[in-house]
Amino acid sequence: MTDTDIQNLFAERIGGSQYGKSTAIYKFAKIKNAKRAALAAHPGAEIIDMGVGEPDEMAFPEVIAELSKEALKPENRGYADNGDAALKEAAGRYLDRVCGVKGINPETEVIHSIGSKAALSILPATLINPDDYVLMTTPGYPVFGTHARYYGGRVHNLPLTSAANFLPDFDSIPKEVLNKAKVLVLNYPNNPTGASATPEFFAKTVAFALKNKLVVIHDAAYAALVFEGKPLSFLATPGAKEVGVELHSTSKSFNMTGWRCGFVAGNALLVKAYGDVKDNSDSGQFLAIQHAAAYCFGHPEITQKIAAKYSRRMDALVQTLQAVGFQAAKPKGSFFLYVKAPKAALKKNGARIEFKTAEDVSQWLIMEKLISTVPWDDAGPYLRFSVTFVAKDQTDEKRVLAELGNRLGDVRFEFCLS
Repeated sequence: MTDTDIQNLFAERIGGSQYGKSTAIYKFAKIKNAKRAALAAHPGAEIIDMGVGEPDEMAFPEVIAELSKEALKPENRGYADNGDAALKEAAGRYLDRVCGVKGINPETEVIHSIGSKAALSILPATLINPDDYVLMTTPGYPVFGTHARYYGGRVHNLPLTSAANFLPDFDSIPKEVLNKAKVLVLNYPNNPTGASATPEFFAKTVAFALKNKLVVIHDAAYAALVFEGKPLSFLATPGAKEVGVELHSTSKSFNMTGWRCGFVAGNALLVKAYGDVKDNSDSGQFLAIQHAAAYCFGHPEITQKIAAKYSRRMDALVQTLQAVGFQAAKPKGSFFLYVKAPKAALKKNGARIEFKTAEDVSQWLIMEKLISTVPWDDAGPYLRFSVTFVAKDQTDEKRVLAELGNRLGDVRFEFCLS
């Protein structure tokens, strides 16, 4: 076959005959391109990368030692399929001890995942038929919606705004959409806003799901990264197991992004359906990794140490940004700080640079200030900073943040009043 013949065979879900021909550039690709250009224009300079979406440190030594020990066991060498009891039981204890979720049955209500992203890509196959709606927050992590569309489903976006504390407004959903909706996808603490849910909101969510016969998928990837109090689990809400499942991960909570391990817990029938599709999608995560993850879930003090570091950095980042005019406020969890993007920057020489979008600001910050952030224009222009910037110790943290303040301090930013 010719390349043209192959081009005409691509599925419509990825663009059909037009696959690969779009000239649109994804914003993360734009960021990478801009960083390369900035470094080319300033050889040897340091880019302060505040856009990093993963931990800046390795897993703790004791976790690596556990992986090494488990990897040496012959019984762990083969297919893992849907896992063994070790991670399931550790997950059940973790949900009880750390998140206050009582009564989880590890055998029927927990199953491992090869990271939350894999779970979010598999779950739509269990629920979505053509023309079914998924309710998702925006801005947000798009994977469930992307795969729902692959199955012919539709996505209705619920904007997250500061006026509503970055919680979705269920009353805004059109009746015709709600009548065809099957799934509500949530994520708290939230990426990118850093906002946290409340017990009252989760109770409202359960009532809303029961009334409208919806399944709730709660992506709790950042749930344990809280700066005060205990992690808040959707599953701790009365009635939650009747309507949904929750996704937990070692990636952010235990500095294990590349290890790809977590679990799905909640409604037994939904967990079974996920497991059936998963069993036809992969052969399971290496048991040594699952057992190292089980070790982690038995040692939540690891996450507490990580969260303390992020809390310290967040305090300093908020102070640094406030000093140059940003309306920054410390979130209750996650490692993200979500701030309104300026509409203009006034240089000391009188030059005024206007920005139409957050993406304009992000590109300017990279090219002019060698500062990398992630722009979001989905529900108003915002920038996402992350406290996972690279710094080898606390002294280096202070140096990086001082340099951030210096680079931003020679301009005056203008913001919209609303």
